[in-house]
Amino acid sequence: MTTVQQGSLTGWVNEAGRAGTVHVEDVYDTDIDDLWSAVTDPARLARWVAVVEGDLRPGGTFEARFTSTAEGPGRIEICDAPHHLLLTMRPDTAEPAEIEAWLTSEGEGTRLAVEERGLPVDRAPDHAAGWQAHIEDLRAHLEGRPAASWPDRWSELISSYRPDGA
Repeated sequence: MTTVQQGSLTGWVNEAGRAGTVHVEDVYDTDIDDLWSAVTDPARLARWVAVVEGDLRPGGTFEARFTSTAEGPGRIEICDAPHHLLLTMRPDTAEPAEIEAWLTSEGEGTRLAVEERGLPVDRAPDHAAGWQAHIEDLRAHLEGRPAASWPDRWSELISSYRPDGA
């Protein structure tokens, strides 16, 4: 397992058999309802992670175009406001992936933990660096600042998540 710690942000990559899992979390200076809105409201999502369009209810399907240039279909499996969200990306393919988010109140703020599972092991570090860049962009959104250049930030982070540091 490869772990990255930067202030309150923690990220890790883990292998389980032939699948990779990434986990990134941070604590934000906002209440749980505001953070839930930032991770579920399409207008706010577009400011830090993805343009999302479709049926945004449990069981509904949507299309997402991430700032990372990834895009594709997804399905909402669980939406338990304001604590838990589970999505399946590429649900009707041979290689679906799950993205799960948990929100918990923590003192005056809220902790967001994002986990993506079902990744090819060799691509998991790329996704971990991507998720760290996304949740850093979420912080910028919440603080009213512009997001960083996603490709530049991803390039800076990727070696931190690779086991060989390359």
